Amino acid sequence: MPQPTWIFDLDNTLHHASRHAFPVIDSAMTAWLQRELQLQPSAANQLRQDYWRRYGATLLGLIRHHPHLNPHHFLAACHPLPQLLSQVHPMPQLKSTLARLTGDKIVFTNGPIAYAQAMLAALNIERYFIGIAAIDTLNLTPKPIPKAYHQMLRQFKRQARDCIMVEDSIDNLITAKKLGMQTVWLRHGSKNHPAADRCITQLKQL
Repeated sequence: MPQPTWIFDLDNTLHHASRHAFPVIDSAMTAWLQRELQLQPSAANQLRQDYWRRYGATLLGLIRHHPHLNPHHFLAACHPLPQLLSQVHPMPQLKSTLARLTGDKIVFTNGPIAYAQAMLAALNIERYFIGIAAIDTLNLTPKPIPKAYHQMLRQFKRQARDCIMVEDSIDNLITAKKLGMQTVWLRHGSKNHPAADRCITQLKQL
């Protein structure tokens, strides 16, 4: 594979989303569910987590059980950009790592396109990527559903066998591996998994 296409997850792969972005998004989701469904805060938070566990994304639970709600409004409300961008925590040596890797690079995220674009700009790494595949450019289909991967590959005219996917979620890498991609698991700890061709603990180890 002389010139691979690198498929990068965004949150907790290119930046430490757990330090700021994820708490902001989770809080915004809970507030939106509370308002739109007339729930108490605790019930809204429980519903958010329940849909995430059952379907892999809170959004899918909303689409299935609350078809009167607009999923695009949900995505926008749950990614308040000014608040999200008030703190940005890039992975160590992020720019130098991306600059060193040969081949095209794509961001593949379950977040909306506006959030992904804003985060790449805040990290000052837009120039390293040829494009973004986001949940609202993939017909609201999130990872690890195979359809999302097929749509992403069609969008950028790539073959799975020519791609290397870098992710912190092993569930998302399981699908990538089944489709024929090479996989890199950015993990915590020392556990291995058959779906990970390579395991690293820091992005700069690529």
